[in-house]
Amino acid sequence: MTTPYTSEAFIHQLLGKALAAHASDIHLKVGQPPGARVRGDMVYFRVDRIRPEDSEAAARVLLAGRPSRELLATLQELDTAYVVPGLGRFRVNIYRQRGSLAIVLRSIPLKIPTFEELGVPSAVRAMVEHDHGLILVAGTAGSGKSTTLAAFIAQINATLPRHIVTLEDPIEHVHEDNRSSISQREIGVDTSDFPTALRSALRQDPDVVMLSALRDGESLDLALHAAETGHLVLAAVHTPDVARTLGRLVALGKSPSEVRDRLADCFQGAVAQRLLPRRDGAGEVLASEVLVATAAVREAIRRPEGSSSLRELMEKGVTPYGMQTFEAHLRQLVGQGAIAKETAKAVTAL
Repeated sequence: MTTPYTSEAFIHQLLGKALAAHASDIHLKVGQPPGARVRGDMVYFRVDRIRPEDSEAAARVLLAGRPSRELLATLQELDTAYVVPGLGRFRVNIYRQRGSLAIVLRSIPLKIPTFEELGVPSAVRAMVEHDHGLILVAGTAGSGKSTTLAAFIAQINATLPRHIVTLEDPIEHVHEDNRSSISQREIGVDTSDFPTALRSALRQDPDVVMLSALRDGESLDLALHAAETGHLVLAAVHTPDVARTLGRLVALGKSPSEVRDRLADCFQGAVAQRLLPRRDGAGEVLASEVLVATAAVREAIRRPEGSSSLRELMEKGVTPYGMQTFEAHLRQLVGQGAIAKETAKAVTAL
């Protein structure tokens, strides 16, 4: 049975239509037409429902030239990236559900936004001036962590002569060397896993190491070692706020007290973020909370019960250090007319 999804041109046309509708994600799932997430809601194309052979054909197009293409029969889940020249880059997740393949593509702009364009607070922008230590970018799925990390790398690349090694799963934003030399390594393509890549990165004379995800104890130990030995480490953590981010890292380690001490010594700052719908319906706006390393913050990190005091420290650190809580930033965004009061209330209820 023939399927239009074997055609690269058809896939590109579908993605182009989705982007023209301002879609952030495109869904291909057996039993329903192609779908897209537009301003937070799922909408569907007025075309035929996808069949199993359609989703498999689309997966083969998206995996063209990759070894994993030959493993589709046994594939359960896979992250990769796909580029359409002149249109954009997409993060691709292929997974199996009810015995057939399903695909979600997330749009990644070809141009890396600046901190100013993202609306990242000035205290976060200042973190790139550190030459060593650990900087964390936190948020749930779809909160823009990868884009903020890319903005960090772009800022360093534009201003400092550094060697930057990025470890990504998959590579999303592609960086061109400017003042820095950038080595981008994709997990599963250029290296086997994060721990292996981190050990190797430390032998590659890096100044900066970026991890697209920090999710296991071995990677945490290696990341802390890199930060302790004079490297700047940027890492994303899949957590909703700053306090739970630090708690999550402590829980990953074998010895909580040792992890707290090491974190306190090398921590430089953290930003947790969420993308919220704009009140006027024109896209999304970034809401964030910011924690900057001070003597009081480091002491709080060392104490087992210290995470409970981080909110108060962020509130007190607004004027001298540029810290902020989610609640304070939400009030500011409501006051500016950027988001609706109902949106802010829904976020604070989480």
